[in-house]
Amino acid sequence: QFFIMSVKFGKEIEMRIAIFIYCLRGGGAQHRVLTLANGFAERGHMVDLVVVSASESIGVALHSGVRVVSLEQNWHHAFEKLNHRINIRGLFTASAIPMLARYLREEPPDVLLSGASHVNLVAIFARRFSKTNVPLVLRASNYPSGNIRWWPPLKQLIRRILRYTLGIVYPWANHIIAVSRGVACDVQRLTGLPSERVTIIYNPVVGPYIAHRAAEPVDHAWATDVNVPLILAVGRLTIQKDYPTLIRAFAKIRAERAVHLVILGEGRQRDKLEKLVHKLGLDADVALPGHVDNPFAWMSKAAVLVLSSAWEGLPGVLIEAIACGCPVVSTDCPSGPREILEDGAIGPLVPVHDDSALASAILRVLAAPPDRAKLLHRSQCFRIEDGVDAYLRVLAAQVAARKASSGQSATA
Repeated sequence: QFFIMSVKFGKEIEMRIAIFIYCLRGGGAQHRVLTLANGFAERGHMVDLVVVSASESIGVALHSGVRVVSLEQNWHHAFEKLNHRINIRGLFTASAIPMLARYLREEPPDVLLSGASHVNLVAIFARRFSKTNVPLVLRASNYPSGNIRWWPPLKQLIRRILRYTLGIVYPWANHIIAVSRGVACDVQRLTGLPSERVTIIYNPVVGPYIAHRAAEPVDHAWATDVNVPLILAVGRLTIQKDYPTLIRAFAKIRAERAVHLVILGEGRQRDKLEKLVHKLGLDADVALPGHVDNPFAWMSKAAVLVLSSAWEGLPGVLIEAIACGCPVVSTDCPSGPREILEDGAIGPLVPVHDDSALASAILRVLAAPPDRAKLLHRSQCFRIEDGVDAYLRVLAAQVAARKASSGQSATA
């Protein structure tokens, strides 16, 4: 009863929280998980970051209350080079099921949070095979149906398989946290879960660190050129981000005025994008410098940040950009941009794969930038402290429910 009342009135009870993720360095999912881990630890909870691969360096400092638990196996190292050539990360992740199940049996936490969509199935099966009653909360970080669109010949078959699989196994979890309304609707559509089993919590993104890092200098001539606007994109070079549409839109803009484009990120589509840039004669005005540790410094100096994605979950790059006071333009992809940009009030939304509409929207923003104060005000809806508190309420409720259930079983 005390535990349930504490959850209801917001008082935090110390928990041992395990967060499962593939590795500690990468894209938005990893950054959000590390933010949550540090936030949980700052509030006095013990946190285990359980990772499939610990070989990649950590890009964010971890709180002293966060312990890293590696499930990495010896054979992973033998195939590391192969993984850089063909993506076998899914095989590595699936191979962690027995090790994660063993961890849950031998060091059972109060609750297990699966940190991202791409590891949710592994967490579900590991908890199942562990035969423990550790509450499992899944974080749906991306739009589940997004990848289906890239397999048109098998679209209906894959959709049925996905719906069948998720409909069976997702109900095995205790609760789902969706990062946006669009993701929540797609999860419920695919799984048949009732709304009370799914909670929408926006990603914890905005904190004082953004302003501090945004003020740092950028060692690139384009970032300090006051005469030529800088168009910026940030994200992995993958099909999901649809940078070919952005590059074609940039070619249309470049035909009208002097402008530069920088795409920060790394990925398997680099060669394809570089060839497109060369084909369109844009080599002198487009740069792909790869991954950078401080994209906020670029955002604070860009004339506009563009998200050209075909699908997302809740794109943190849009939130980070407006927190830096940088104007944004985005595709109206499922899901997240429309929610972040308040139906286009904060920044223009254009159809997916439409380079002409994207070019027009960018030109409008360059000609008439939005009020910076309006962008900064909207970014405060995605504060780290609010997101961490919301996650803790869900996790504590699941721990309370398990304790209540265990007490009832003991009484019976």
